[in-house]
Amino acid sequence: MDAALLHTVADGVATVVISHPAKRNAMTAAMWRALPELLPGLAADPAVRVLVLTGAGPTFCAGADISSLAGDEDPQALAVAAEEALAAFPKPTIAAIRGFCVGGGSQLAAACDLRFAEEGASFGVTPARLGIVYPASSTRRLAGLVGPAMAKYLLFSAELIDAEHALRAGFLNELLPAGQLVKRVADFSRVLAGRSQLTQAAAKEFADGRTDRDAYWTAQAAGSGDTAEGVAAFLERRTPSFTWTAAGSAAGTTAG
Repeated sequence: MDAALLHTVADGVATVVISHPAKRNAMTAAMWRALPELLPGLAADPAVRVLVLTGAGPTFCAGADISSLAGDEDPQALAVAAEEALAAFPKPTIAAIRGFCVGGGSQLAAACDLRFAEEGASFGVTPARLGIVYPASSTRRLAGLVGPAMAKYLLFSAELIDAEHALRAGFLNELLPAGQLVKRVADFSRVLAGRSQLTQAAAKEFADGRTDRDAYWTAQAAGSGDTAEGVAAFLERRTPSFTWTAAGSAAGTTAG
């Protein structure tokens, strides 16, 4: 099968699959370029409320396929552009991880909001094996997840850690027994798809360090009707029907 990013949309969830089985889903230059091109359309689609990033078969992503690069291409620039596009996606994102999540794979997983993995997964940040300076933005994102000491451990050593270690370090949100990852991610995605996109979009910006959007989100909340609907649904013991969408707001283009 050719190397590609595949995607489907069903029941409010966009699933993006890293597919390059011949090289453990290593990202080619074309795949790095394709991700920032794919995401804006999914962000603007009102049918999409959650995005799941996963790998084809038993591996998430084993890094970058260096052999696919043209002589004048900068693999780090391609990876950072894809990572930043994923981090800026205005709706909740989940990395669903099996097998190897190494190098550029860990970079992509860290750019997602949440990371769920299956037992047996392995994680590593490996530029020290190649004498590469890991990007500043990627280093800060990693340190924000696992703390400076653990980020240094991973970057200094380039050693792989198992899923249990990644969970203890704070890289993973949940670790699932073998065979349960797909169901758990699907179930949790449905939970997220039923919650207020207004709450999620504001929380994503604030948690990611935006400090200039308080007035914007106050205005969005005042005009959305979501709060009134949420309270009414709670009192009436029914499922709320929230109407604010990230696709229809400025958050879809300015979040970061």
